[in-house]
Amino acid sequence: MPTFAERIKELRAEHNLTQEQLGEVIGVKHYSIYSYEKGRSYPEMRGLVMLADYFGVSMDYLAGRTDRREVNR
Repeated sequence: MPTFAERIKELRAEHNLTQEQLGEVIGVKHYSIYSYEKGRSYPEMRGLVMLADYFGVSMDYLAGRTDRREVNR
């Protein structure tokens, strides 16, 4: 299954966002998004939740634990 880095890059591309634009969504600089996409670092829990909510996917999907995007509510 894809890694967190691959998932973030894929979702960002699907939504036609630059790294800077995605950084604005979760309140980080574009180089943080670059680092996430390279697998060098990971966002804090708040950032993970914001990414999952913004993209409408589960945190398990972001983490690469499942291929199902649906959020269980």
